[in-house]
Amino acid sequence: MNIHAIKAIYKFEMARTWRTLMQSIASPIISTSLYFVVFGAAIGSRMGEIEGVNYGAFIIPGLIMLSLMTESISNASFGIYLPKFSGTIFEILSAPISYIEILIGYVGAATTKSIILGVLILVTARLFVPYEIEHPIWMIGFLILTAVTFSLFGFIIGIWADGFEKLQIIPLMIVTPLTFLGGTFYSIKMLPPIWQKITLLNPVVYLVSCFRWSFYGISDVNVVVSFSMTLLFLVICITTVWWIFKTGYKLKT
Repeated sequence: MNIHAIKAIYKFEMARTWRTLMQSIASPIISTSLYFVVFGAAIGSRMGEIEGVNYGAFIIPGLIMLSLMTESISNASFGIYLPKFSGTIFEILSAPISYIEILIGYVGAATTKSIILGVLILVTARLFVPYEIEHPIWMIGFLILTAVTFSLFGFIIGIWADGFEKLQIIPLMIVTPLTFLGGTFYSIKMLPPIWQKITLLNPVVYLVSCFRWSFYGISDVNVVVSFSMTLLFLVICITTVWWIFKTGYKLKT
């Protein structure tokens, strides 16, 4: 394992984050804070509790998941797309480092950024809404698992994209709508029976439900099922990345 190569890629990607703090860190925190102000304070004060949890506190796990998924995808996709765009990807591929080391460097940096952002949003939420974390170890585990999984997904998008506009298509047109419809602001048990069944086709439901359970011990879907679905998506992403490196899909041309 070429540790020096991994550290070089990792440090380069992290340095880019520190140079763009307003875009990478401040902007997502401010955007999420607005959700807390509007939904948590303004609207939440007029709503009753959901399954014994104050509405403002109820939406915290969903909002963290929303930011975590979108930022993980954005960080990882942009990180690998830039070398493709500038042509330096060929220097990386010709260097004496393996595909695994390249993957660890880029995905590790994107995961670190997302975890830092998730923790900062968690701390910021305390300024607006009081909350408790019933299973802190599981919460940290789900946070890391989600960050790694969607960083891998973003890495795939970055390789697939052949233009800057394509980097935003999936996060904006697929991931964000699925998150809003995946129980971020409500419990799916509040929906009519037929819509509850349809909503279960949304993979984000399992992520939000699992993460909310780690906070309050309540979930819309069985925690084991939610955790298994997340692991399944992780395996799919790993398999896809393996295929990309094996075939050189959009890397060697």
